[in-house]
Formats: sequence, structure tokens, C-alpha cells
Amino acid sequence: MSAIVRALWYIESRFREDLCLEDLAAATGLSRFYLSRMFPMATGLTVSGYLRGRRLTEAAKSLADGAPDILSVALEAGYSSHEAFTRAFRDHFGLTPEEVRRRRSIENLDLVEAIRMEAATKVTLDPPRIERHGALRIAGLSERYGMAGAAGIPDQWQKLAPYIGNIDGMVGGATYGVVGAFSDDVQGYDYLTGVEMRPDADLPPEFASVAIPARTWAKFTHKGHVSTISATCAAIYGDWHPRMEFETGENYSFLEYYGPDFNPKTGYGTMEIWVGVTN
Repeated sequence: MSAIVRALWYIESRFREDLCLEDLAAATGLSRFYLSRMFPMATGLTVSGYLRGRRLTEAAKSLADGAPDILSVALEAGYSSHEAFTRAFRDHFGLTPEEVRRRRSIENLDLVEAIRMEAATKVTLDPPRIERHGALRIAGLSERYGMAGAAGIPDQWQKLAPYIGNIDGMVGGATYGVVGAFSDDVQGYDYLTGVEMRPDADLPPEFASVAIPARTWAKFTHKGHVSTISATCAAIYGDWHPRMEFETGENYSFLEYYGPDFNPKTGYGTMEIWVGVTN
């Protein structure tokens, strides 16, 4: 059983309890730092975001079923008061508990259902190439995404397409997806779709840039369509990563690489996941 599946099983069996990141790390045999990095990469949610979402989702279902006592629902969801529960519920769903109970429906609510990882665990990884790479300046379009919603990423890539090959100072023909640092306390992450640029090149005003330091990378090949790349990520962080002989680097230590032959219209071509490591 992969580390991700172990973590998900533990959460699903105990999410109504007073569970924290330290408990989950101890139960799965993973470090707190590793778990806080691995879990979002594989699932799109931080540990705390998934816990909170699952609790509030089950609470919403109880309310829609006509639960007579909102305080009891709040206590079962891990909140010590009606006020704290209402605030968290409204922040997540945009409605109060009373409104959901009154309308007797969970339709159109942003529910966080139990994540099933069977498909991800079936991915067979080829051994990565371990390569040293010089510093990179990646520039492009950056967006902020909530942990439960990355539906806008394909559109972000479409918006980048007109720039590719038409910017002075672009290096090579590859494109990159740069995932910003995750924090268990900040429910979101930055995602940049971009190209490599010369250090001295001017950028379009709408572009953001990140400096990727020189480091050693473990480069995994993704096989198949781009839509299934999350399964490869899950296999990396759930299977290979806990057993590796390296420690992960920090600060932009995860890159998506799309080779010059990658065709965004078909979704096929050279695709790699680069995980920064230090040996």
C-alpha cells in the first residue's frame, strides 16, 4: 500500500476525531515535512484542507437530511461552538448551515468527497534519470488556485500558447509548469505556465518569473495523455519518494516539463516530472 493510500485510509477512518498533521505523520511513518509536501502534490489538497473539507461535507449532508440540532452537527464535525462552525461552513460553501438545512439539498455545494486512489497506485514508474541542471529562469502566466479547484489550468496553458516562440529571449522550445510551495496553513498554491528565458531578457508586463536554482533533479517520464499526469505524480510521491535515497529540495522543487514535441491540442508528446533532490 502506497504512502498516499495509507494516509487517505487513516484520514477516512478518523476524520471526525481531533486529528492533526503530527498524528497522521506518526501513523504513516512519514515526516511532517514530507507529508505536507507529498499529500497536496498527489491529491490537490493540503492535509488540513482535506480534513476540513471532509468534515464540512459530511456536516452539509446531515443538515440537508434535516438534522434538528445544528450544534450537535458542529460538535460532530470537530467545532467547539455554533459560531465557529457557521463561520467555517460559510467560508467553504458560501451558505450558512441554516440555509442548507432549510433548502434540504447539497446541490451545487463544493463538496470534498473521499478520494479514491486506486487508479494512481496502478501506475508503474520507470526509474528516474538523476541529472544535475543549471539555474533556470522560468517566466510566463501565473495564477492562484484553491486546493480544491484547479479546473482553470488547461485554460491557463491556452493563454500561454500565443507567446511560445514569439518572445525575444526565449531559450529552447520546451515549456514548464511550475508549482509554488504548498503550506498546510495557506489553502492554495501558485501555478506558473511558462518558458525558459535568458537572465537579461525583458518580459511582457503580464508575465511573472521565478528563479529555479541549480540543483540535481530526479526526472520521471509521464506516459500517456496529459490529463492523467496527476496519476504519475501520485505514484512518485506515494511510492518512489518515501523509499528514495535522497532528501527533497525546497523552493520550487517540483516542475512539469513539456518537450518541444509536446502537442497541446492532442495532449501527447514528451512530458516529465522533475523532483528536486539533494544528495
